Amino acid sequence: MSHLTTHILDTTLGRPAAGVTIALYGEQAESWQELARGQTNQDGRIPNLLPTDDALPVGTYKMKFFTAEYFARLGTATFYPFVEIVFTISGPEHYHIPLLLNPFGYTTYRGS
Repeated sequence: MSHLTTHILDTTLGRPAAGVTIALYGEQAESWQELARGQTNQDGRIPNLLPTDDALPVGTYKMKFFTAEYFARLGTATFYPFVEIVFTISGPEHYHIPLLLNPFGYTTYRGS
């Protein structure tokens, strides 16, 4: 399993959000550098955003979820064109960053 995982659940439809582009950024000198990019599969996950043996160093990171593209494909208006979740990696353990999404709201938490 990758050191960092994510998944998206479309809470309006009650199913995973497939085909959402996600970019991972690391903070460096008060700016953001893109480290990886992928698209969710039919299960709303990206199994290979980072190689399995890659661990992120301690630091601040963010995942950017490109939600406007997803909702446009569904023909649904949305208030949030993207969602950014900023988080801190403090050690070598596994980090799971889930996103519960609907057109007019979202929530996240540190998963397991």
